Amino acid sequence: MAQKVLFAHTFAGDLTPLFEDYFDTTTGPKREAASYAEIAADTGFHPDEMLFLSDTEEELDAARAAGFLTARLLRPADTPPGATSAHPAYVDFAALSADVVAA
Repeated sequence: MAQKVLFAHTFAGDLTPLFEDYFDTTTGPKREAASYAEIAADTGFHPDEMLFLSDTEEELDAARAAGFLTARLLRPADTPPGATSAHPAYVDFAALSADVVAA
C-alpha cells in the first residue's frame, strides 16, 4: 500500500499511528465518485462529515460529487490559492487547520 509506506517515512517520522485505514488500492479509481461513496460507507461516516484533500482537481471533483467536503493542497509550483480550482486551496496544513477551526 503506497499510502502506508509514504506516511511511515515522513520528515516528521512515522505518521501511520494517526490513521485507522488506507483506501489507495481497495476502493476503485480515484477519479470516480463511486470510489468515495464506498470509502464513506466503509468508515460509517456520512460523506458531508469527511474532508478529502488532494492536489488533483479531478479527484476533488469526484469526491465532491460523492458529497465530501474538499480542499486542494497546492504544491510550491502550483498557482496561487483559488486561482484555478473550484475547491478551497491551501499552501499548508496550518492555513487549512485555521479555516477548519473557524468553521
